[in-house]
Amino acid sequence: MEEPPIEHLDVVIVGAGISGIGAAYHLQTALPRKSFAILEAREALGGTWDLFRYPGIRSDSDMYTLGFSFRPWTSPNAIADGPSILAYLQDTAREHGIDRKIRYRARVERAEWSSASARWTLHVRDGATGALFTVSCSFLFVCAGYYDYAGGYTPDFPGRERFPGQVVHPQRWTSDLAWAGKRVVVIGSGATAITLVPALAEKAAHVTMLQRTPSYVLALPGRDPIARWLREKLPSKAAYSVTRWKNVLAFMAFYQWSRRYPQRAKRWLVTQAGKQLGDREAARAHFTPPYEPWAQRLCFAPDGDFFAPIRDGRVDVVTDHVETFTERGILLRSGKELAADLIVTATGLKLKLFGGIELLVDGRRPEPTRSFVYRGMMVSDVPNLAFAVGYTNASWTLKVDLVAEYVCRLLGHLDEKGLTTCVPRVRDRASLGEEPLIDFSSGYVQRAAAELPKQGSRAPWKLYQNYLLDLVTLRHARLQDDALELSGPSR
Repeated sequence: MEEPPIEHLDVVIVGAGISGIGAAYHLQTALPRKSFAILEAREALGGTWDLFRYPGIRSDSDMYTLGFSFRPWTSPNAIADGPSILAYLQDTAREHGIDRKIRYRARVERAEWSSASARWTLHVRDGATGALFTVSCSFLFVCAGYYDYAGGYTPDFPGRERFPGQVVHPQRWTSDLAWAGKRVVVIGSGATAITLVPALAEKAAHVTMLQRTPSYVLALPGRDPIARWLREKLPSKAAYSVTRWKNVLAFMAFYQWSRRYPQRAKRWLVTQAGKQLGDREAARAHFTPPYEPWAQRLCFAPDGDFFAPIRDGRVDVVTDHVETFTERGILLRSGKELAADLIVTATGLKLKLFGGIELLVDGRRPEPTRSFVYRGMMVSDVPNLAFAVGYTNASWTLKVDLVAEYVCRLLGHLDEKGLTTCVPRVRDRASLGEEPLIDFSSGYVQRAAAELPKQGSRAPWKLYQNYLLDLVTLRHARLQDDALELSGPSR
């Protein structure tokens, strides 16, 4: 009995989160004749905004830049909660018919490229039945983010088995987890902890944020008064566009100032934290990181909500190291013991590039550590594959929007020239300096650095983390260069 033919699509998008939905919009708008599908491993769209359910989950960027360029964010809240962002993504997908292109519970486990046929064969696991099936495509666009959805990172704390209470990572938070009236210790100082602490403080008996290393935390208005004024004066799309550009330029200027004058920026950020706390000594002790601003991502507190429960005594911040878990809570290296009923390990993510897909190119497995990233979206010697990863110093969507536009331009160029294959090649490896792909000192980046591809010391292999520069190079620069090899039947 003959096997049924494998379904072939022009493009397969992996992931139905903010990147995948944006990629689908650009693809169907710019190249309406292309056949495509979105393969989503989970049972719902939304990615991060459907996965995380911990109290207070919200954006760590303003929604005028985290929102899509093609669909205005109309809520008055500049920093939005998770459910509102998820609803925005659901509405966007439904409004543009993208929801009909999503195939749920379809996890891509392996992707095999054949140069002879110029296509990928995808081995996909059906989450409902457990069966494997195959799909082929001419171009693979991975929009699965950069962390492992299966679980976050929790250190192996000594004495964990001695603590009788509950220990939970925010990535595994469930709706039935109770914290009202309990003593809660949150381990961590990143964006997740800064978000969790004020939300938990609303019902908990007391919350302690235990941090090994402080983060910079900056209070921002929860609502943008200029955006509100513009909405009153201009049509919705025009007001959104102006607000978006205003925020892009303001944050770029702040970032450049911080990197150029790090000590001034550090003093200013610590001073602002001191004003919020009403206690300069506490700011120096607990909100003065040992690293320069933007060596890790800044944390934002809308309307200073993180600082308020510290001021009124519902939250303590402790800077120390965990010695061991105990029967009562956590014993610190200093000798102090923190009593707890619930411990939340907001200790970071596990990076997983390409959604964990095993890649094979003509039967060979590419070596990520020997690979370089081309224009922040393609991998050397891997044909017809792009991936979407956002900025570390600005909103995620700003970059992935540009990546999607570039992919559409590239696919259109291949069609116009009658070509089938595009693959980045490093022509002079000896002269190309090697740098980490993500230049961050954050733990989740450092833990995975040895497994990631590299960036180079010069264009088009260098990531500049600069939206204006990327806007020019990705949207308007010529597609054909010495580093991108194009081929196909016409050659």
